[in-house]
Amino acid sequence: MIGTLSAERPGLAQVSALRWAAVLKSVRTKPFAVLSALVLLLALGWAVVPAWFTGRDPLVGVPAEKLRGPSMDHWFGTDNLGRDIYTRVVHAAELSLTATVFAVLIGLVAGSLIGLVAGAVGGVVDSATMRVVDVLLSIPELLTSLALVTVLGFGTRNVAIAVGVALVARFARVMRTEVLRVRRAQYVEAALAAGVRWPVVLVRHVLRNAYAPVAALAAVEFGVAVLAVSSLSFLGYGAAPPTPEWGSLISEGRNYLATSWWMTTLPGLVIVAVVLAAQHLGRTIAQDGAR
Repeated sequence: MIGTLSAERPGLAQVSALRWAAVLKSVRTKPFAVLSALVLLLALGWAVVPAWFTGRDPLVGVPAEKLRGPSMDHWFGTDNLGRDIYTRVVHAAELSLTATVFAVLIGLVAGSLIGLVAGAVGGVVDSATMRVVDVLLSIPELLTSLALVTVLGFGTRNVAIAVGVALVARFARVMRTEVLRVRRAQYVEAALAAGVRWPVVLVRHVLRNAYAPVAALAAVEFGVAVLAVSSLSFLGYGAAPPTPEWGSLISEGRNYLATSWWMTTLPGLVIVAVVLAAQHLGRTIAQDGAR
C-alpha cells in the first residue's frame, strides 16, 4: 500500500499539471479571456517597466500646456499643472498594483491558512472560525478596509494591509469548503490507512487538490482589490501628492470635471478595464477548472 501511495503522488501532480494546461488551452480559445489577459499584462507592464511606455516625467508639467484635451502629443490630455495624464497613469500603476498584489497575497495566505485549519480540524474550531467569517462576510469589504485604514493611518502600505485583511474571510470560506470536499476522497483515506501522518496528508494531498478554486478566486479578488485600493486612494488615504496613484488621479480631476472631463474619465476607464479584465479572467479560469 505504501509503495502504491508513493507511486501515486507523482500521478497527482501530473493530473494537476494537465488540468491547468487544459484550463489555459481553453482560455486561449476565448477572445474575451485573451483580451482580458492582454489588458492585465499591459497594466503589469506599466507597473514593472513604466519607462518602456512613456518617456515623460510624471511629476513635472509644462504650465503653458495645462488642461489640454487628448491629442497625439498627450493621449490622455494634461492636468491643471500641465502634466501628461497618460504618463501619470502609467507611473501610478506601480503603487496601485503593488498595493493590490500585496493585498491579495495577504488575503490569500491568511485566508487559506484559516480555511485549511478550520476544515482539517473541524468541530468547535471549525464552527467558531466560520461564525467569525460569516460576520466579516456580512460587512462590505470596502467598509471593512476603510475602518482598518482609519486605524492604521495613511500610506500605500497601510492601504494594502487594510484591503488584504478585508479579503481574508472570502478566501477562508472557499478554502474550508474545498478542504471538506477533498478530505473525503479515497486517496486521502488510503494515505491515512497506510500510516501517513495527518499533517503530511494535509499538505501533500488535501492542499494540493484544494488550491485550484482558491487560485481562481485570487484572480477575481484582484479586481476587487484594485477597486478598493483606488477608492481609498481617492479618499486621500494613499500616497501623499504629488505621487500618482489611480484613485488620487481621479480625485485631482474632480474639481475640473465640467471643463476637463479627461482628467477623471480616462484614469477611471483604466481602472474599470483592469477590474473587468481581472474578474472576467478569474471567472473563466474557475468555470473551466470546475469541468
